[in-house]
Amino acid sequence: MTVSAIRIAVASFAGIALLTGCETLSDADAIALDDDDIGGVVTSADGPEAGVWVIAETDDFETRFARIVVTDDEGRYLVPDLPEADYRLWVRGYGLVDSEAVPGVRGARLDLEARVAPDAASAAEVYPAAYWYAMMGLPSDDEVAGLEGGMNEYLTWVKNMGCVGCHQLGNAATRTIPSAFADAATSEEAWWRRISSGQAGGNMTSLASRFDGLPIRYLAEWTDRIAAGELPAHTPERPSGLERNVVATVRDWSSPQFYMHDLSGTDRRDPTVNGYGALYGAPELSTDEMPILDPVTNTATVFDLPVRDDDTPTTNAAAAMGPSPYWGEERIWDSRANVHNPMLDQDGRVWLTARVRGPENPEFCREGSDHPSAALYPKDRTGRHLAVFDPTTEEYRFVDTCFSTHHLQFAYGPGNRLWTSGGGDVVGWLDTDEFLATGDAATAQGWAPLVLDHNGNGRQDAWTEPGEEADSALDRRVDNGFYAVMPEPRGDAVWGSNAFRFPGSITRLMPGDDPPGTALAEVYEPPLPGFGVRGADIDKNGVVWTSLGSGHLGEFDRSKCTGPLSGPDANGQHCPEGWTLHDLPGPGFADLPEYSVESSYYTWVDQHDSLGLGEDVPIATGNLFDGVHALVDGDFVTLRIPYPLGFYTKGFEGRIDDPDAGWKGRGLWVPEGDRTPWLKEGGQGSKPIVVHFQVRPDPLAR
Repeated sequence: MTVSAIRIAVASFAGIALLTGCETLSDADAIALDDDDIGGVVTSADGPEAGVWVIAETDDFETRFARIVVTDDEGRYLVPDLPEADYRLWVRGYGLVDSEAVPGVRGARLDLEARVAPDAASAAEVYPAAYWYAMMGLPSDDEVAGLEGGMNEYLTWVKNMGCVGCHQLGNAATRTIPSAFADAATSEEAWWRRISSGQAGGNMTSLASRFDGLPIRYLAEWTDRIAAGELPAHTPERPSGLERNVVATVRDWSSPQFYMHDLSGTDRRDPTVNGYGALYGAPELSTDEMPILDPVTNTATVFDLPVRDDDTPTTNAAAAMGPSPYWGEERIWDSRANVHNPMLDQDGRVWLTARVRGPENPEFCREGSDHPSAALYPKDRTGRHLAVFDPTTEEYRFVDTCFSTHHLQFAYGPGNRLWTSGGGDVVGWLDTDEFLATGDAATAQGWAPLVLDHNGNGRQDAWTEPGEEADSALDRRVDNGFYAVMPEPRGDAVWGSNAFRFPGSITRLMPGDDPPGTALAEVYEPPLPGFGVRGADIDKNGVVWTSLGSGHLGEFDRSKCTGPLSGPDANGQHCPEGWTLHDLPGPGFADLPEYSVESSYYTWVDQHDSLGLGEDVPIATGNLFDGVHALVDGDFVTLRIPYPLGFYTKGFEGRIDDPDAGWKGRGLWVPEGDRTPWLKEGGQGSKPIVVHFQVRPDPLAR
C-alpha cells in the first residue's frame, strides 16, 4: 500500500466499522513455523497489510521483553525464536491505529486484525518525531543576523549540538506542554519553566538565553499550533526492502530515574569477543550503578562504581532551577564516577571513561615534571579519567590520567593502545598492556597537543598559540578538542571529530616515531551545505564518516585531496573535494525543505559486518526516527523501534555472537540515550531500554 493510498484510506474509512475476520489463505500461502515461532497474516478492512509491525511481548522475565518484526508484501509475518513465555501480539503501523493485543502460543499460527486509522490525527500519533519536528518554525534572517553562521549556526545548536543532542524533540511528550505548567500565562513562559526543571536546567536555559530566547519563541509557537490541531505536512513511508527483514528485540535495565549514554559488549577490533555475553552500560551523570544486561537469561544487575578519593565531586550537587513536573524536588542524578563510555578489550575487560578523583592533577602531570608529555605540554586539571573492570573477578582499577576523557577506542597495532577523546587541548592515550603489567598509570600514558605543520617542513617546531597571529616560520597549535576518537585500522594516525563549534571539523593526529614531540595534526571542515559535526567513526580504508546537524551524513576521504595537506594554505577548508554529503532521511522544515530535520548525534561504522548489511557500512543514529540509519550501497536503510515510541540513542555496537550461526549469530546492540527516558511511550516509571537489531534474509526467515 503506498503512502498516498494510506492517506486516502484514512479519509475514506473514517467512521466505517472494520471487518471482523481475516482472509482465508491457500496452502501456497502457508507460513512455516518452528516450535518457538509465532506467525500469520495481518489484514485490515483494506486486505493484507504490508510493511506494518507485529509486536510480541511478555511480562514473564525480569526485564522487559518484546520482539518486533515487519510484515511482507502479502501481510505475512513470522516472529522467530521466542523464549518460553506467555505472549500477547498486536499490530502498529503508519495509516493504522494500534490493534487489540491477543494471546499467542509458540509454534502456532496467529492471524491478526489491523485497524485502519479513522482520521489523519489518529494516524499521526505513531509518526516518527521527525515529522512533528519538521513543523517547527525557523527564525527570519534578521533574527539570526548576529550569528557569524546565520541560520546554519542557529540550526547547529537547536539540532544535534544542543536541544536534540539530549532529547528527541517531536515525540508525544515534547510536542505537548506538561499539565503541571497549565497555569503559565503564555506558552513561552511554560517552555522557560519547562527547560529550567531539574538538575540540567542551567544548561538548557543557558543555551536558550544565548540566542535571546529564539528557540523558546519557536518552541512555544510550535506546541501552540499542535495543540490547536495542526498535523504534520508529511507522511512517513512504511518500511520496505531490507527494512522488512529487521528483527528487533527490546529489553530494559537500570531504574526509571536514570539514563544510559552508551554500552559495550565486545571488542571493536574483534566483535566475536564475549559472544552471547553480558552488556555493560554507561549511566553518565545519573548514577554510579553500572547496569549489566544478560541477554540470554533476560536478567539485569548492577555493579556499584567506586571512586578512589572520598572528595570526588558528585553530580548531585547540581542545583535545580525549578522542580520537575515528573520528579518534583527530588534530585534524581547522583554520580561521582560519571561514566561516559565503556569499551571491551581482547580479554573481555571493560575499560571506562570514568572519574576517579577530583580535578587537581598530580605532580607528574604538571610543569617541572620529567614525564615526556608534561615536559612538552603540562596539564594542571582534568575532569574525567579511566578505569578498568574485570567481569570475572569484579576487580575495578583506577587509571589516574592527566588528560580528560570522554570516548575511547583501541588502536589496531601492538600494545593495545587506548586512545581517548575529551582532553580539550590535548589527545591522550594509555598503553593498556603496560598498565595491566605494572599498574603504573604515569608511565603507561601520554598526551599531545594538536599542532599544525604551519611552516610545512614536516616536523613539529615551536608554535603560535590559538588567537595569536600566524607566523610562516612557526607551527600553529589549535584547540580542536576531540569528541569522537577514531584510530585508523590500517595506519598509526588517529582522527577526532571537533564538535560544539560552527561549522565543526575533523582532525587527524599523526603521533610520529616519538610522541608527543613528533606529533602533528591536520584539520578538515565540511563544505556547505554541511555543518554541525558531532559523532564520527572510520572505516577500514581510513574514510571518516560523521553525523552533521545540517541533515547529512558526511563522508571524508583524505586520499581525494589534491592540494597540500600542510603549510599555511592548509586552513581546514583546503580539501572540499574529499567530502561527500549524503542526505539523511526525513522531511525538511517548511522554511528549509531541501535538508532533513534529522539531527543525528553519532555515527558508527560496521567494519566487520556484525549486522549483516556488509563490511564498512556506516550507521548514523536516527534520533528523530526511533532508530538508526544504515547507508547500504548508496541508500539509507532505517532500522526502527516502533514500540515504545520515543526511542533515541547516542551510540551502539555490533557483536558477532556466533560467526557460524548466520543472521541469528550477529546483530547491533543499541541503548536508549535520551536523558529523560520517562518522556517516551509508557511515561514515568519506564526504564531505559536496550535494542538488539538483527537482519534476516527475508521477512519470513526462521
